[in-house]
Amino acid sequence: MKHLKRQFPKWKQPMPPLYEEGGEMALIEISRSKPLLKNRIEKELEDIVVAYATEQPAHGQQRVSNELLKRGHVVAPSTVRSVWLRHDLETFQKRLKSLEAKVQQDGLVLTDAQVAALEKKKEEQQSKGEIETHHPGYLGSQYTYYVGYIKGVGKIYQQTFIDTYTRVAFAKVYDRKNALVAADMLNDKVLPFYQEQGVELLRILTDRGTEYCGAREHHEYQLYLNIEDIDHTKTKAKSPQTNGICERFHRTMQDEFYAIAFRKKLYTTLEELQSDIDQWIQFYNTERPHSGRYCFGKTPAQTFTDSKEMARGKDLNSIFRQNINFKLSDQTEAGSAEVQPVRDSLTDENEKAVEQPAAFYKKSFLS
Repeated sequence: MKHLKRQFPKWKQPMPPLYEEGGEMALIEISRSKPLLKNRIEKELEDIVVAYATEQPAHGQQRVSNELLKRGHVVAPSTVRSVWLRHDLETFQKRLKSLEAKVQQDGLVLTDAQVAALEKKKEEQQSKGEIETHHPGYLGSQYTYYVGYIKGVGKIYQQTFIDTYTRVAFAKVYDRKNALVAADMLNDKVLPFYQEQGVELLRILTDRGTEYCGAREHHEYQLYLNIEDIDHTKTKAKSPQTNGICERFHRTMQDEFYAIAFRKKLYTTLEELQSDIDQWIQFYNTERPHSGRYCFGKTPAQTFTDSKEMARGKDLNSIFRQNINFKLSDQTEAGSAEVQPVRDSLTDENEKAVEQPAAFYKKSFLS
């Protein structure tokens, strides 16, 4: 039997002279292969590839190679990939981040292709449940939830609205789902709350159901949003998780209200059910702590109270009105006493003339 030569562990083997001279840092170049700089493309051509990555972030390496060839630059697709790896641009998301950084730092004017790429990224974020919201009233989420079937009443549908920043919720049940009840929900519960708080509702996010989408000329919900000057954002097709805030609220309401209420009481009318829903919504908004992104364990109502000044500070309409009132007050002080009543009466008549059509149309088609 052959005697095997005794081997020492690597850490006990004699160290090369480099270790004795420079320590571990001297061995770094030994463990890594040195790049062959002569095989790289010229610095000017590499800068062109990097610049094209932010110019057209949606293009892949083969497309980039073809487009640069049209401009007179011969760059292989594999070379484009190598340049991207060196500059941390190898994925579409990384190229978009680089584009956003250049826009913020250099103040660039975006091209149509760059705008389309950024919009695509925004849609992908929304499809993953990432909703952009900055203050109360910035974005509200509305959804139709099927509650179930009650004997003697029929199918029950719930219109749900949630402020995506504060998580303040509203709910109202109906025996049908159409555009009229979707608008009625906003007119009866949502907008009166925002008006009472002195905050404007800017946008609403809905799915692409027929109760929310249709021709603006004869669709009650679309007409109502136009009258109230509210922008309408629709979820991405075949991506129900876009409206994940409402989905999570419905799960909470099912577990904490419906599953208990239907075992304790037999409902025969929508009014009875709505009365109990209002009580639970009041508890949800004012007493139940919320773990939402901007709630930090506070109740939705408290979160709304603490952050509504953010919305007022960004309300361009209120700032514009303050400037107008300030100018009018200066003019009336400088004018004579005889001119002041005439100017005041004109402003009152103009305000009535502006406000009357919206209130008239809203009342007409909701009645």
